[in-house]
Amino acid sequence: MTKRGWSLFLAMCVIWGLPYLFIRIAVEHVSPAGLVFLRTALAALVLLPLALARREVAPVLARWRPLALFAFIEIMVPWVLLGHAEQRISSSLAGLLVAAVPLFGALAFLISAHAERFTTAQIGGLVLGFAGVACLVGLDLDHVDLLAVAEMLGVAICYAAGPLVLARCFADVSGLGVMACALTLTALVYAPFGVLDPPTDLPAKAWGSVAVLALVCTALAFVVFLELIKEAGPTRSTIITYVNPAVAIVLGVLLLDEKVTTGMMVGFPLILVGCVVAAGGRAAEADATTAASTEPAADVVLEVEAEPETDPV
Repeated sequence: MTKRGWSLFLAMCVIWGLPYLFIRIAVEHVSPAGLVFLRTALAALVLLPLALARREVAPVLARWRPLALFAFIEIMVPWVLLGHAEQRISSSLAGLLVAAVPLFGALAFLISAHAERFTTAQIGGLVLGFAGVACLVGLDLDHVDLLAVAEMLGVAICYAAGPLVLARCFADVSGLGVMACALTLTALVYAPFGVLDPPTDLPAKAWGSVAVLALVCTALAFVVFLELIKEAGPTRSTIITYVNPAVAIVLGVLLLDEKVTTGMMVGFPLILVGCVVAAGGRAAEADATTAASTEPAADVVLEVEAEPETDPV
């Protein structure tokens, strides 16, 4: 990747390492569906006016069917699954289980022309990372809620599929417009949960968690992530999920007194090594060069916005 790509990569590792802590805090006081409503509604209030001012909403709404599909896969389903799972497992484990995203993304080239084809070494790195996930769960099997694990794997599959929908259906429109519309649609779908079961008497830490989730981990995160997809491609960009669990572990241990288990000690190093192997090498640099060019190469990469780069904030 380019230097800009690595900067975006590191930023996303931190930003998307934060949600697991704040989701764990929030779902102690708000239902998972109610949290999805609050998070998406607040984020939409930030992103939608910006997208409207830049006239980036109408072209997205014209493709309302793929928009609904993207919102369903990327937000509606995984976020409620994530909140439900974190009611029964630690934030650290939830963050680590999402590390399966790059594996599902790499396998997606079998069914989609828009997914990137990895080299043999990179596939080996992804397999090593998944082996780390297996150790993470298997070595702590007696202390893990299997339903919650299954929900987290569902989250990982959704997160791997979302960028591919972007590549297939929205490659020539504004990524900011897509996310603003998707968040607004999700907020409308989940609005009944906010109306029928409105949050009352929430402690300050719960409201603070909702605010961070909406403004930092959603509004800011998607803007940065869309830029990362342009730099690194739709599949390789998901490799952040191999690194952001470190943030989830540190925050969970320091702030929630969560335990570092044997599975974490064995599995997480394997995940990190898998990340280095999968993301590094000349092939990754070649893909970054291809993504920056105007001519598509054999490996199809996502160009989220066709317009010149601007400061999205």
